[in-house]
Amino acid sequence: MALGSSSTAGANGIVGFPARVEQLLRQANFGCVIDVLNRGIGGQEAAEELSRIESDVIAEQPSLVIWQVGTNAAYRYQIYSFDEVEAALRVGLEWLSRLPLDVVVMDLQYTAAIVTVPERLKAAEDMQRRIERVTSAAGVNLFTRWAIMKSWCDTGQIPLSALDDGHDDGLHMSECATAAVSKALAQAIGSPPARV
Repeated sequence: MALGSSSTAGANGIVGFPARVEQLLRQANFGCVIDVLNRGIGGQEAAEELSRIESDVIAEQPSLVIWQVGTNAAYRYQIYSFDEVEAALRVGLEWLSRLPLDVVVMDLQYTAAIVTVPERLKAAEDMQRRIERVTSAAGVNLFTRWAIMKSWCDTGQIPLSALDDGHDDGLHMSECATAAVSKALAQAIGSPPARV
């Protein structure tokens, strides 16, 4: 089950990560029935997603929930209360912790609309810290999309200009970025647990 906003739902003709992850997991686990239900709605943030967690997620009895949060709060930092976003994530993770399922929280996307506007970049860094704090306290998995995408830019693997789809001042992920993030997420889900 994938819960989130536009990078979950898909935007501007680009297929979101849930269908891609489903395909990759099916290929890696031939013969297994794997369905990834897409519950993404563009423009939403954690509080709106929390309001539909019971009907859209819990009612489906998934074995894994991927919850994508944070980008819209950073993008629209003037209208979102970061305390409310953090609280909604905390409450949602508490609800999910009572169920027999695994949870992966996916953090912000690293695209031009966020990183080239100083106020948004500052907001994104704040949101990153909050997501890390909440997921650590809840003991759930954090898929660090922000750090992964940033590393592509820092190493020259994928330039910043290629990470967005050219719409909405560079907010939404491009085809190549979505494909690469989906591949990394599918590999993380399919990897055996680390030994301590």
